[in-house]
Amino acid sequence: MGEAQQFCTFFLDNHYFGVEVEKVQEVLRFQDMTYVPLAPEVVRGLINLRGQIVTAIDTRRRLNLPPRPEDKLPMNVIIRADDGAMSLLVDEIGDVLEISEETFEEVPDTVQGLSRELVRGVYKLEGRLLLVLNTEKTIDLSALN
Repeated sequence: MGEAQQFCTFFLDNHYFGVEVEKVQEVLRFQDMTYVPLAPEVVRGLINLRGQIVTAIDTRRRLNLPPRPEDKLPMNVIIRADDGAMSLLVDEIGDVLEISEETFEEVPDTVQGLSRELVRGVYKLEGRLLLVLNTEKTIDLSALN
């Protein structure tokens, strides 16, 4: 068996995503957010994480997925970044999985557009695919306006 890697998993619009465990600072329930005027539409707001101000990114919007139902509160996956922490708003948190690198594949040609840029590849699991999010590109808002 080859190298194995651990992923923090979560769901967005019935898709199963993962980010490398070492990039995750923590996972939190919904936090109240402060709206940021003139911010890109993917920025849902700012949260106060024990005195640290963290930008909350609507991951559904970032991936061009349909909006989250109004009655469903998102959860926060806090990602460590060079500029500090960022929050990815997700529908539901999954498990931490350890997956063999042997099952990794590049992004299929059927995935087009922004999703193709933000997904690093996929792991074939029993009955589903785990889409590995490229966290650096996902939290990089410099190209958005």
